[in-house]
Amino acid sequence: MDFLSYEEVVRRIDEFQNIIPPSIIDELKEKLREVEVTAEELDEILREVVLAYKRSLVEPGEAVGVVAAQSIGEPGTQMTLRTFHYAGVREFNVTLGLPRLIELVDARRVPSTPMMTVYLDEEHKYDEEKAKEVGRRIETTLIENVTRSVEVDLISGSIILDLDEELMEDKGVDVEFIEKVLKKLKVGDVIIAGENRIILQTDMVDLTKLQKLRDKILSLKLKGIKGIKRIIIRKEGGEYVIYTEGSNLAAVLKVKGIDPKRVYTNNIYEIAEVLGIEAARNAIIKEAMKVLEEQGLDVDIRHVMLVADIMTLTGRIRQIGRHGVSGEKPSVLARAAFEVTTKHLLEASARGEVDELLGVTENVIVGQPIPLGTGFVQLLMRRAGGKRKT
Repeated sequence: MDFLSYEEVVRRIDEFQNIIPPSIIDELKEKLREVEVTAEELDEILREVVLAYKRSLVEPGEAVGVVAAQSIGEPGTQMTLRTFHYAGVREFNVTLGLPRLIELVDARRVPSTPMMTVYLDEEHKYDEEKAKEVGRRIETTLIENVTRSVEVDLISGSIILDLDEELMEDKGVDVEFIEKVLKKLKVGDVIIAGENRIILQTDMVDLTKLQKLRDKILSLKLKGIKGIKRIIIRKEGGEYVIYTEGSNLAAVLKVKGIDPKRVYTNNIYEIAEVLGIEAARNAIIKEAMKVLEEQGLDVDIRHVMLVADIMTLTGRIRQIGRHGVSGEKPSVLARAAFEVTTKHLLEASARGEVDELLGVTENVIVGQPIPLGTGFVQLLMRRAGGKRKT
């Protein structure tokens, strides 16, 4: 009989790392250390272990939805309503706690504090100047950001910009570049008067119009990505990382110098649009677990995974509510029991809908056993010497 060497046993057990958890893998290796097995016996052992593990995940008929809701909802009542300064950086506020969890399950299209974490490639991540160079490509720079003061001269119908030399150097722009941007407005002559002064000469004599033009000039974009208001560069673990206030995943991924495999945003919809629904599912799990862990709440990740699965099941992100998961249930009674009862019943009557009574809520309403636990089993019995009876 050909017994396998221990090294071969370990190699074949390791092939199951994606199917069974590390603790069971380690236990298998330990148990089989002193046992001689053939290839066929090992295959049989591994088959039985995988089967037993999969059966242990959840009992047939177990109310996983109710357990998940209770497991997240009960600790959620202990959450504080607060926003935090992000990672010790005072300039950034980020929504945490219950408000962030509500944002996630409500599937808000834009989070209240959108943020991105942008990692850099090998060439840029170890040099602060090169990291700043990438940051300038990302951060939106308006004329307002490099201007010391603005004057409106009603007599000559001109707007005078006094530019800040230090800020221009920091943002990587010069007077000539700003002159080109202003010329695109085509509202008058652009004159460079001195090193850091630009005059926009117009034929306007109306103060209101000049004030509107002044505001328009200050909000003109010089460079950067739409939606990224500010950036902060921090050194973490020997490399420079860019944190942004605002999010634009599609545009940031095109920027030269970033590591596209490690760019992250807290905007779930952007992730779904750019990377797909599976990535969005993972982001929902990651964001929800981060909120719970930051509050010191111990919630098993499988409950959060179930919520994320339900939210992304159809290939798009749905909220847990009347405009999403609850409102799209096939059962008329289940929809009516959740919200706006009369509307659901009237619409279902008009359409001639049929309720198959397959879920929990609708069976509770009509007073039947619910299809969970013992109610999940249909038992067939045969009387001794008689006909089969249900």
